[in-house]
Amino acid sequence: MILVDTSVWIDFFRGAHSRERQTLRRLIEDDVDLSITEIILTEILQGIQGDADFEKVRDYLLEFPIYEPKGVETYLKAAVIHRSCRKRGKTIRRTVDCIIAAICIQNDLLLFHKDSDFDLIEAYAGLRVLRA
Repeated sequence: MILVDTSVWIDFFRGAHSRERQTLRRLIEDDVDLSITEIILTEILQGIQGDADFEKVRDYLLEFPIYEPKGVETYLKAAVIHRSCRKRGKTIRRTVDCIIAAICIQNDLLLFHKDSDFDLIEAYAGLRVLRA
């Protein structure tokens, strides 16, 4: 199962000319198992201006499996991820990225992203990623 990060979905919905958008489109066409998290759902939807577009994107995304944090355990794992990177002199800019990474690690998901913080988490905390 592949968890698709907000950074890739934004390219997809905006029609950006990126490798990540092309890869996501191919994954969807090939009916590969894709998923999101509650946090990713929120991040995507909060950036949509029009009501009709909001409803269309919401309904589309709700068709994918949605992974949830596993209570306090996920947040503790996110803190460990952040600390592991910081101990190596690399600071993750957004706590939400550590939470998304923790959800991926706990559920054995590959993360498909285009966010440099996840590259650091991959290098120092064991996150598995899919490259475009």
